[in-house]
Amino acid sequence: MPAMGDPTTDFVAMLDLEPHGPDVWVGTGPRYPWGGLYGGQIVAQALRAASHTVDPSYRVHSLHAYFIRRGDHSEPVRYEVDRVRNGRSFATRTVTARQAVGAILSVSVSYQVDEAAPEVQIAEMPGAAGPDELRQDSWSSMFERATVPTPDLPGRSRGWMRICGDLGDDPVLHACALAYMSDDYPTDAVVSLRPDRPGPDDAPDEHPFIAFSLDHAIWFHRPIQAEAWHLTAMICHGLISSRGLTVGHVFTPEGVHVASVTQEVLLRRNRNA
Repeated sequence: MPAMGDPTTDFVAMLDLEPHGPDVWVGTGPRYPWGGLYGGQIVAQALRAASHTVDPSYRVHSLHAYFIRRGDHSEPVRYEVDRVRNGRSFATRTVTARQAVGAILSVSVSYQVDEAAPEVQIAEMPGAAGPDELRQDSWSSMFERATVPTPDLPGRSRGWMRICGDLGDDPVLHACALAYMSDDYPTDAVVSLRPDRPGPDDAPDEHPFIAFSLDHAIWFHRPIQAEAWHLTAMICHGLISSRGLTVGHVFTPEGVHVASVTQEVLLRRNRNA
């Protein structure tokens, strides 16, 4: 086995949770540019913890998460798994992520044994330049990102993403990688609806908004190879009470619809800006 890397810079190492008693795991992660923890990290680690309690014949098909408090990067996160149900074809888990302040995330995860049935795809991948034609703009060493400009499409955000590192053939790690990356582009879609949004040439440290993920859901339609480029296409359906609801699809370069994502984002003016 290759030597385990640094969990603050290596995605696979970050997902190598430490067991702390029956159905309890502990994980750590980096400090992010805005301070605190990144919601995608907590969701990905919670999914990893839940999957430790499920037979490999069951594949994750959905998760629904609520962000309760802001995480603290300076202390580990404790993931407590409840084995809600083990059925013949479905299994359900709930995970509570805790720190000293209390619960910071609650997530329900559902798994299914794959069964033979017709497959139909209606979602269509929007036109977009390829990742090699776009500027790379990732803010993390965990993944690469190439944003597709959408200045004439209010409420839209689109971009290519792929995880860094070798995930091997573990489907859970690939699903966790998608969960990690899926917390990124929803905020861009919400910001694009604000009439007082920043311009393309404004400095990142002068950003006038502060954003919080409130809840997050993913449906895993087909197995994903997260080390390959995938296009995320999000749309925000509107703003109310500082909240923006986003809905999006994730596609392979060939246009295969592998996942759907929804998120509600709380967007407020940054008082320090």
